[in-house]
Amino acid sequence: MESSQSTQSKWRLTEEAFHRFLAALDSHPESAGEQYEAIRRKLVKFFDWRGAHFPEECADETINRVIRKIDAGEKIADIATYCLGVARLVFLETLKKVDRQQVSLENVQAIAVAPATNDEDQDERACFERCLEELPVESRQLILQYYQDELREKINNRQAMAERLGIPLNALRSRVQRIRDRLEQCVARCLGQ
Repeated sequence: MESSQSTQSKWRLTEEAFHRFLAALDSHPESAGEQYEAIRRKLVKFFDWRGAHFPEECADETINRVIRKIDAGEKIADIATYCLGVARLVFLETLKKVDRQQVSLENVQAIAVAPATNDEDQDERACFERCLEELPVESRQLILQYYQDELREKINNRQAMAERLGIPLNALRSRVQRIRDRLEQCVARCLGQ
């Protein structure tokens, strides 16, 4: 399990890999995009019906794993069915992860956590603000818009953003993740000084 997780963490979704996935769905880009959205919707429902904590993230992880297989050269006859098989495995992994994260109330009472001081909070906030300002305007606007709203409004907002940019929702997520990674690295460097 450890080795597969480390392999998974090394692989990154690329535009070329995503295009190979779409081409495997259908040779016509518009039809491939529609099939992708249909598969993703079914996966989100699959995870939602089973009570997964983050159904959209689980659906994206499932699709990313299938894309990785196709990127590695594997031929998949029925991608939608294959995705459901992978989704079952991803769901089982989320159950294991939740079991590991659950802590009894007795243990929670015994854990002593030192509260962060206001100075630490202010330092982190100042570093975050500085790093946010260092981003290009488009990147700053994208990440701020991406994380606004809650629940259904957040989902609708993200779908509208992807449509405005003319990219699939998965590509939007990848773009935002790259921006977030840059922000996290910048904040870590800032706090380390």
